[in-house]
Amino acid sequence: MSNMSGETATLHVDGIPPNTLSQVQTHLQPFHLSLEKLGDISCRLNKSLILGLGKHSHHRAAVKMLPTFVRATPDGTEKGDFLALDLGGTNFRVLHVRVCEDEQQVLKMDSQICSIPQEMMLGPGEQSILIRWTKGFNCSGVEGEDVVKLLKDAVHRRGDYDIGSVAMVNDTVGTMMSCGYRDQSCEIGMIIGTGTNACYMEEMKNVKRVEGEDGRMCINTEWGGFGDDHSLRDILTEFDLTVDNMSINPGVHIFEKMISGMYLGEIVRLVLVRLTEDKVLFQGQMSSALKTPGSFQTKFISEIEEEDAGLENAQNILTQLELKWDPVDVRVVRLVCDTVSSRSARLCGAALATIANRMRTSRGLDHLKTTVGVDGTVYRKHPNFSDELQATVRLLAPLCSLSFLVSEDGSGKGAAMVTAVAQRLALQSRLLDESEGEDDDEEEEEK
Repeated sequence: MSNMSGETATLHVDGIPPNTLSQVQTHLQPFHLSLEKLGDISCRLNKSLILGLGKHSHHRAAVKMLPTFVRATPDGTEKGDFLALDLGGTNFRVLHVRVCEDEQQVLKMDSQICSIPQEMMLGPGEQSILIRWTKGFNCSGVEGEDVVKLLKDAVHRRGDYDIGSVAMVNDTVGTMMSCGYRDQSCEIGMIIGTGTNACYMEEMKNVKRVEGEDGRMCINTEWGGFGDDHSLRDILTEFDLTVDNMSINPGVHIFEKMISGMYLGEIVRLVLVRLTEDKVLFQGQMSSALKTPGSFQTKFISEIEEEDAGLENAQNILTQLELKWDPVDVRVVRLVCDTVSSRSARLCGAALATIANRMRTSRGLDHLKTTVGVDGTVYRKHPNFSDELQATVRLLAPLCSLSFLVSEDGSGKGAAMVTAVAQRLALQSRLLDESEGEDDDEEEEEK
């Protein structure tokens, strides 16, 4: 991995002649972000977070900062059996989840997976308030509606389950909550996979959109939209602009398009195409495969950057793409992959540092110690991503100590944990009310 000086990241790379390296770096230079620039980006994100939390400004904020109404993380005493429904891009899962207080475990007892027919993904949505469909869904009658009520109504129409309380959570909140049962200091959830997002426990006094000043609430940042207000235009490369223009949603989710798994491979492909056109790679010989959008998969980046087998993997991948390569080509491709993935990790690290710094200052702490529940294929599979991200956080949030806990099935178990925590809080509130009622009765008797 390269440094954060903001200058040419590597003045010397084994196996790449200086003249070739100079030509490559001409195109890669815009991807190198200095520590100062990352700090500046962090400040911009914090301003976006404040806008999103504002009572009168949230509607025009690029970072939506959605209140989840999750008011607490697990304390380890939760227990019970829960039904969790997980709606993904291609499958719908129904899970029976058991939360065991004695063993401090969240167990998936059994599950059933159903594929989602295309006609259902595009049909009427009466089968949840939804802002925007993603992942190929476009069901009518759902956007702008209360999805929890729609789900309750649908279950009631079937008549085969009597569901007490229903919680609707996204995978980021689910990740935080599932990890929170294993580690009660977990107050941040982060996803870096096909897409990217984060949530965290914000002070209620800062959540101007919701009544109340006491306690905390989990905020789903939707940080993938950072930059949709053009606040990141100075760091967008020509390749980022092409990816955005070619996407199904131009101008939307700019931050996500710079760093997530859906787009990283395509950014690399576009750089390789440009280097081939400039006759820096493959003797200027382009293959039809390399010309095809989406042909360079994001998983190729992880495989090419493996420490031991990376160069051999690169050779196999380039052969698969019908390219005639030599040893220098292979090393240049690896350098391009390293550069693009490094920027992704650093931008994620800068965003996470923003949240950590915000939590520390909002709570008036000299030092914050917390845990981040994390999931996503980019974080899990890339050999260097997590190390680079964590190094960036340490540099940009030096007064925060963050531990990282990889989630296990955050989507299903996390939804169960949200309901379990809500059930615990409701029981505690009821017991408190009963206790206060008894105290009032005693006072009346004394009078």
